[in-house]
Amino acid sequence: MSAATASVIANTTAPAPRRDVSPGRRLRVVDAPARRRKPKLVYGVVAVLGAFLIGAAQMSLSILTTQTTYELSALTQEQRELTWQKQILYDDVAGLSSPQYLAANASALGMVIDESPSYLRLSDGAILGTGDAAMGASSIDAIGRGSVANSLIATTPLVTAPDATIEGAPVETLDLTVGGSNTPAPLTDGLPTPTTH
Repeated sequence: MSAATASVIANTTAPAPRRDVSPGRRLRVVDAPARRRKPKLVYGVVAVLGAFLIGAAQMSLSILTTQTTYELSALTQEQRELTWQKQILYDDVAGLSSPQYLAANASALGMVIDESPSYLRLSDGAILGTGDAAMGASSIDAIGRGSVANSLIATTPLVTAPDATIEGAPVETLDLTVGGSNTPAPLTDGLPTPTTH
C-alpha cells in the first residue's frame, strides 16, 4: 500500500469533527406543569340530574304505554259485547218481520185471508177477481199450527194482544161449512193445497 492510499483510508475512517450546538437550543429545566382546576360541582350535579330525568321519562312512558294497553283491552271487550248485542237485535228484528209474526198480528186484529183474491191491473186500473170484501173468518190458521215453527218469535208477545204469544194464544176460527158456505174446514195441520181438476 502506498502512503497516498493509506492517507485516503485514514481520512475516510476518521471521525467527523463535532458541530457546535447553537446557543438558543440549550437544555434547560422545565417549570412544573400548571395545576389543573378542579371540576366544578355544577357539572357533576347536572350530569346526575340528567341521568335521573332520562330514567324518570323512560319509566313514565312505560307506565303510560301499559295503561293504554289495559284501556285498549277493555275497549276491545266492550266492542265484542256490543257486537253480540247488535247480533241479538238483528235476530229480534228478523223474527218480528217474519211472515208468521205478521200473519199472527193481522189475525189478532181480525183480518182474514180472502179465498178469492182480487188484483188491480195497473195499465187501465181494472179490478180482476170478485172485488168483494172478505167476510167471516179465515179457514187458514194464521198462527200456523201446521207450519214450521219460528223459534225467534215463539215467546214474543203480539203487538195487538200483549198478553198473547204465537204459541200461547191460538186464534179462534169459525166453522163456515155449516152455514152452506163453500169454504173448506180449517186445517189442523199441514199446508193448504189447491184443488185441481
